[in-house]
Amino acid sequence: MTAAIQFFRGVEEPVVPDIRLTRSRDGRTGQALFVFEEPEALAPESMGDITGMFMVDEEGEMVTREVKARFVNGRAAAIEATYTWKTNEDFDRFMRFAQRYADSHQLGFSDSSSDAEAADDEAADEA
Repeated sequence: MTAAIQFFRGVEEPVVPDIRLTRSRDGRTGQALFVFEEPEALAPESMGDITGMFMVDEEGEMVTREVKARFVNGRAAAIEATYTWKTNEDFDRFMRFAQRYADSHQLGFSDSSSDAEAADDEAADEA
């Protein structure tokens, strides 16, 4: 089973979101903000009301009900969903899902702190 994100149970959302993570200083709690630009879930022919975002993989399902639409010129243009974790175990579970989702959609992770280091390394290589 591949990892998938669903807004309607059993219907995978094909649009890949931008995902940004924030964590508390002690690392125990945090949030993942998902932004889906022009998702199929907002299409007029979609299934109905969105009641949550379901992250499904071989371990089961994680759910967030914190889902909202972003409107541009009176038209729904994006979905923003926030998944919150409160323990290290929840974070570890989320990261396993994120890795499976990335693998099944041929994506990679970028760490904002390592981006600066990578840029410095590239500059050093070019010199």
